[in-house]
Amino acid sequence: MSEAEDLGVDVIFNWDHFYPLYGEPDGKHFECWTMLGAWAEQTSRVEIGALVTCNTYRNPDLLADMARTVDHMSDGRLIFGIGSGWFERDYDEYGYEFGTAGSRLNELAESLPRIEARWAKLNPAPTRKIPVLIGGGGERKTLRMVAQHADIWHSFSDVDTLVHKSGVLEAHCADIGRDPAEIERSVGTPGGDPAEVAQPLLDAGATLFTVGLGGPDYDLTRLRRWLDWRESR
Repeated sequence: MSEAEDLGVDVIFNWDHFYPLYGEPDGKHFECWTMLGAWAEQTSRVEIGALVTCNTYRNPDLLADMARTVDHMSDGRLIFGIGSGWFERDYDEYGYEFGTAGSRLNELAESLPRIEARWAKLNPAPTRKIPVLIGGGGERKTLRMVAQHADIWHSFSDVDTLVHKSGVLEAHCADIGRDPAEIERSVGTPGGDPAEVAQPLLDAGATLFTVGLGGPDYDLTRLRRWLDWRESR
């Protein structure tokens, strides 16, 4: 992590799962928000956050307080990433009700105003308006929540999908009178040479590019290629 910060990345994300998604299913793994608190102390420049917090793992008012605390620990470098959740093993192993994709999205829609309201009540208040990142691409529910609440929208879209879903997001913004330019587009980086695959995503509106890395022995070669492309811009 410190090496990535030294290389010049802008944001470092972890994820909010209780077991690895790849490799050994019962491999070594740590809890998301405890880790973010440690990162807040171990870094000095980069923004940090979860890509993304699962809404239904924690009471939303408690989650707001946790985020406010990490915001202060990091001197205002937290990005609050959140989504509805999807990894069924997490739910089963930790005793949460999995429900359906629709019910989890409905719970997220109920939680976001509670989180915002709790931030307004906390003493001390957050150091800044904590940026909210919402992950997902559902056109009817998720992108409407992005329009209503998010500063950043994250997806793993290819170029055509990003263009299409950005149009859907713009329509939701028009419905509530919000300027869609206020919402940054974030994407997971595809395979291939950044010199070839990055520009079309940039042209489609993406400005935050997330390079996925797996541990415990992190190979930063691919990250360096994306940073070289960024610097060439």
